[in-house]
Amino acid sequence: MGEIGSGSLMVGLFFLFLILRVPVAFSLGLSALVAMWQLGFGLDLVGDLLTAGIAKFSLLAIPFFILAGNLMGRLGIADRMIRFFRVLVGDLPGGMGLVGTVVCLFWGAVSGSGPASVAAIGPMIIRSMEEDGFSKAFAAGLVSTGAALSIVIPPSIGLVIYGVLAETSIADLFIAAIIPGLVCGALMLCALPFGRVGDAAATRALVPPPYPGLGYGARLWRCFLDSFWGLMTPVVILGGIYSGIFTPTEAAIVASVYALAVGALAYRTLNWSGLMQALTDSAASSSVVMLVVAYAGLFGWVVTVDDLVGTYSGALLGLSSNEWVILAVIMLVLLICGMFMDAITIMFICLPIFLPVARELGWDPIWFGVLVMVNLAIGLITPPVGINLYVAANITRLPLEKVARGALPFLLTSLIGLAVIAAVPALSLMLLGR
Repeated sequence: MGEIGSGSLMVGLFFLFLILRVPVAFSLGLSALVAMWQLGFGLDLVGDLLTAGIAKFSLLAIPFFILAGNLMGRLGIADRMIRFFRVLVGDLPGGMGLVGTVVCLFWGAVSGSGPASVAAIGPMIIRSMEEDGFSKAFAAGLVSTGAALSIVIPPSIGLVIYGVLAETSIADLFIAAIIPGLVCGALMLCALPFGRVGDAAATRALVPPPYPGLGYGARLWRCFLDSFWGLMTPVVILGGIYSGIFTPTEAAIVASVYALAVGALAYRTLNWSGLMQALTDSAASSSVVMLVVAYAGLFGWVVTVDDLVGTYSGALLGLSSNEWVILAVIMLVLLICGMFMDAITIMFICLPIFLPVARELGWDPIWFGVLVMVNLAIGLITPPVGINLYVAANITRLPLEKVARGALPFLLTSLIGLAVIAAVPALSLMLLGR
């Protein structure tokens, strides 16, 4: 095959298949099969490699966190939370922008998946922000960005996969991601003044507040009671993990059982059709993710066998003796990849190359993992393949271009957040006492 190695051929074929609009999972699998054939390995290895790629206990967290998010979306928990926070901020200028940001961060501690968060809470937040005088495109951009932080705010599906690939503590990753996630959320608030287009007071007057016959304090208390069990969700999930009662993987199962209990006993919104729809949606979403994980196992095996890790990581280390230059290159590569691929695919392709570089330079793997997640969260809102933008465009019936323009201010705040987290590792490590 001339001077082109099997691994490099595989990478080239992968991007060619993407250009030809072959689904990501099959692009990974087909390119890996061609490379395996060129290397002289038989296809009898494929079954074992596929099984090995997904037969990891930690990966069980993925389908169960997806199920928990879908159940809580269908059981009315999101609607109750939005109502509570809306009453809490009252007539504060830009109040629904603040509410939308807070609910997105809160929901990130439930769902762990960016697109799932947009689908679950997007319609309610976008409608409420329009009532508060924000443009629909700007509201869609806020939801897309806030929901993207679901892969940063613990429990995060992305952090679970990073922990598996980097062989580091998932619980420590969850703790480390709390402050960086909140920093990125706080920076989003700086963009709110740029989204107002209407008279909020006039629009809000057309929308009756919850419990209109009560005063502010009584309404807030009633809404708090209505949303109490939903507000307790992150406390149950994260409290159990950090106290050592259960592992992050077991927490995903606990979250699903908790959602069922809240729907059946507290809110009494659980019914057979809703349960079946949540199970169906979760199975579909989980199958897509796990199919990518399985075929990425083949891809990663070829990367290892053909020593692409050594070749590419050596080239990366040879770029400069300045570690900040190397870090900037890694972040730039991840940002560019995020424009064309989903976060899980990027991790399986890039991390086997980047992790040895991080170890060689002595970077803390926990800090590096959080930094990677923030970077990949930005990829969820960058065209042409910013999947959160597609989901938001589908919800609002707006053209993708308008939603992308609405997300531009938040893209800027996200890049600032990425720079801050890269420059100040203590933000990620202080809760771990490092």
